[in-house]
Amino acid sequence: MTDPTSSAVLRGAVDLSSLRNRPQPPAGAEAPPAAAAAGAVASVPSLIVDVTDATFGDVLELSRTVPVVVDLWAEWCGPCKQLSPVLEKVVTELAGRVVLAKVDVDANPQLAQGFRAQSIPMVVALVAGQPVPLFTGAVPEAQVREVFAQLLQLAAQNGVTGTVQTGEPVAEPEEPAIPPLHAEAFEAIEAGDYARAVTAYERALAENPRDEEARSGLGQVRLLERVQGVDLQAARAAAAASPRDVAAQFTVADLDLAGGHVEDAFIRLLDLFAALPDDERAPVRERLLELFGLVGDADPRVLQARRSLANLMF
Repeated sequence: MTDPTSSAVLRGAVDLSSLRNRPQPPAGAEAPPAAAAAGAVASVPSLIVDVTDATFGDVLELSRTVPVVVDLWAEWCGPCKQLSPVLEKVVTELAGRVVLAKVDVDANPQLAQGFRAQSIPMVVALVAGQPVPLFTGAVPEAQVREVFAQLLQLAAQNGVTGTVQTGEPVAEPEEPAIPPLHAEAFEAIEAGDYARAVTAYERALAENPRDEEARSGLGQVRLLERVQGVDLQAARAAAAASPRDVAAQFTVADLDLAGGHVEDAFIRLLDLFAALPDDERAPVRERLLELFGLVGDADPRVLQARRSLANLMF
């Protein structure tokens, strides 16, 4: 592509005046602007359109809003079939900043003649209604990306900085099917039957030990099962009366975690771990690790609690 910083590039070497197919303004009327207002938005059926001799005027007009890349190709042309998918991929990734106009030179001889397409594939851009020669032949994807980047710079220098939006329906992503045992667990949780949910997740893990969703769900349901029906005030009173009662401290830590008081739960169990003799610490460590898994290893509160646990152990 010629140096995009040169204003002479925009004038191009191709005369498309005979292809505009647009009515001329009446005498005395103000001529249309060279380019659409900055940031303008146009609506098109697709970012990739087939263009004919008869519809080319619409593409010229669109180039006042966004650069239009014209791909001149033919069905018999092998290199064209290599290049076209690359052009379509890059244009799609630019998400409305460029439109690709595909011209079958055999079916549209007037356009082929207007662009002086002596060999194909031939790729030309239109900016504000004016042609900008890009390249001829099937070029690598990296080179296509570089040329398109230069084209966008050139378009911006000439006031063509709009975008287009398509009328294509946006396909809603299909939700993945829920495995039967997971569905059974969800149904049990909604019914408050946590024991049945635990059983369903345990069966899922037995079938697939790498099922991380089942592992996470099992930990959460076990927590819900432990705190179900527990009186918070009574549990706190029992824990306060017996600071080294492991079961009592576990219950309050579970209640804190279930209520969103993550740091309180960790601190309670770390204090308990520090207060117990070495031969009684293992259950506390296991409960801490279980709660760490529920919160998530990347959580800064978990990272801090892990460091504190390591300091107490070593």
